[in-house]
Amino acid sequence: MNDKKLSRRTVAMALAATPMAALLPSAAWAQKPIVLGFSQVGAESEWRTANTESIKSAAKEAGIELKFSDAQQKQENQIKAIRSFIAQKVDVIAFSPVVESGWEPVLREAKAAKIPVVLTDRSVNVKDTSLYVTFMGSDFVEEGRKAGRWLVDKMKDQKGDVNIVELQGTVGSAPAIDRKKGFEEVIKADPKFKILRSQTGDFTRAKGKEVMEAFLKAEGKKINVLYAHNDDMAIGAIQAIEEAGMKPAKDITIISIDAVKGAFEAMIAGKLNVSVECSPLLGPQLMSAVKDIKAGKAVQKRIVTEEGIFPMEVAAKEFPNRKY
Repeated sequence: MNDKKLSRRTVAMALAATPMAALLPSAAWAQKPIVLGFSQVGAESEWRTANTESIKSAAKEAGIELKFSDAQQKQENQIKAIRSFIAQKVDVIAFSPVVESGWEPVLREAKAAKIPVVLTDRSVNVKDTSLYVTFMGSDFVEEGRKAGRWLVDKMKDQKGDVNIVELQGTVGSAPAIDRKKGFEEVIKADPKFKILRSQTGDFTRAKGKEVMEAFLKAEGKKINVLYAHNDDMAIGAIQAIEEAGMKPAKDITIISIDAVKGAFEAMIAGKLNVSVECSPLLGPQLMSAVKDIKAGKAVQKRIVTEEGIFPMEVAAKEFPNRKY
C-alpha cells in the first residue's frame, strides 16, 4: 500500500517537474514559422521603398520569417535569389519581377522543389501559368486607361493637335508595357492626340529629368502634355521643365502614376496635374495569401488592388490620408 502511494507521489512529482510542452503533442507547440523568400526589384522610387516597408512590417506582424533580397534592378540577381531560396527550402517564394520574360527555367526549378511561387506587383510572361500560384497587384493597363481618360476629358474642347511626350518605365517591365498600352488604347480614338516622343526613364527621378531635358531640346514649346509612367520620373521632369524656363502643369500638362506623397506635394505646389493611384501596400495581402497557400487553401489566380485617381484639385484634402 505504501509502495503504491509512494509510486503515485513520485509520478505526480515527476509530472509537476516536466515542462508543459513536453506533455503536449509536438504539433501543438513545435510549429515552425512559415519561411517566405522575397526578391524585390530594388529601391528605384518612393513607391518601391513603401512596398518593401509594407512587406517587411506585414511579415513581422504575421509571424512569418522573411528572407529578403534586393535585386538592384537586375534580373540575374533575382534569378540567383530565387535559386538561393530553393536551396534553403523556404516554404513559399514571392517576387516582384524586374522584367516580364525569361523566368520559365527558374520557376520550373521551384515547381520541381514543390515550392509555391507568388508574383507581387508585376507579372511574368510564361506559357505554363501553373508555375506560379497567384499574381497580386494593380491592373497596369487600367491605370494607363485612367490616365488617358483624364487627358481626353481635360482636352475635349481643345482645337488642334495635342502633342504628348511619354516617359516610359523600365524597358520590358510589366508596368511600362501595360501603362503604355492602356493609355494608347484610350487616346487613339481621337487623332488630335499625338505621341511625339516616347523613351524610358527607368522609373527614376534622375533619368526622368535627363530624358525630359532631351525632349525639351528636341520639341521645345510644341510639347503640350507629359505622360510619365511613375511619379518619380514626373518629379524629375518637373525640374527639367522649370530649368527650361517653363511652368509645369500650366505650359505642359503633367499626368503620372503611383500617387505617392511626393506627387501630392507637387500637386499642392501646382506643378503636377494628376496622379493615378497604384498602391504599394501589398504586404498584408501577401502574408494572408502565403498563410492560405501553406494551409492548402485555394487562392485566386489574380488578386487586383483597388485604386483611385487624384487630380491636383483634391490633393490638399487627400494628402493627410496618404500612407506612402
